Amino acid sequence: MKRALTIAGSDSSGGAGIQADIKTFSAMGVYAMSVLTAITAQNTVGLQGVFGLPPDFVRLQIDSVMSDIGADAVKTGMLANAGIIEVVADRVRHWGIENLVVDPVMVATSGDYLLQPEARDVLIRRLLPLARVVTPNLNETGVLIGLDIQTVDDMRQAAIAIHKMGPRNVVVKGGHLEAATEAIDILFDGQQFHEFSSPRVAARNTHGTGCTFASAIAAGLAKGQNVPEAVRAAKDYLAGALCSAQDWHLGQGHGPVDHFWFLPPTFY
Repeated sequence: MKRALTIAGSDSSGGAGIQADIKTFSAMGVYAMSVLTAITAQNTVGLQGVFGLPPDFVRLQIDSVMSDIGADAVKTGMLANAGIIEVVADRVRHWGIENLVVDPVMVATSGDYLLQPEARDVLIRRLLPLARVVTPNLNETGVLIGLDIQTVDDMRQAAIAIHKMGPRNVVVKGGHLEAATEAIDILFDGQQFHEFSSPRVAARNTHGTGCTFASAIAAGLAKGQNVPEAVRAAKDYLAGALCSAQDWHLGQGHGPVDHFWFLPPTFY
């Protein structure tokens, strides 16, 4: 059994964060474990509150999992503050974690900020250089490099700039690129680009798409896929989850995707 660990915040509405990660790991056939960094009061409409856990307790959770079960891949999501980022980076080094997928969660689908501004420099300095894959969306890419991303060429240039920050692979997600007729993601490994496209899904239920995509990549890496294979499989999985949830009516805002879209309806 391959093992995947998520280090992220809890989403009380179940569509993003730890809950989305565990669903994705399970759907993709790896054993799911979790380390909570923060508890959120959150729903499909927005973010009502965040309570960050003490960094020392985050450290204890990581050490408890890694010293016993271990992990074939680790995915980070909402890390909340500089102290938690420092702890996560320290333990990634301590446990020699190679398959690290960093989703640099800064802004929720609702537009709410999930990472304190003073923590961004720590994320860039301490955690990104440890990542095998980093998966910023266009808003996060803009925050990381200080530029507005408008075109696929902008995405390529941004991927180069982020790669210089230390991660081995950068996936710039283009789902919010308004000018594109397809959903295009750009992967840059330091030498070459890989472009992944899929039909754009005009979906209302998009809560947790970033968490789901990064977790699916981590699951693929845990199972031994290379990075392009893991990204392709993750994109296909997310496309199915988006399409299947189009008729769902959960909440008044951006509802969740269908993490178990490939199972028979009677499963529910």
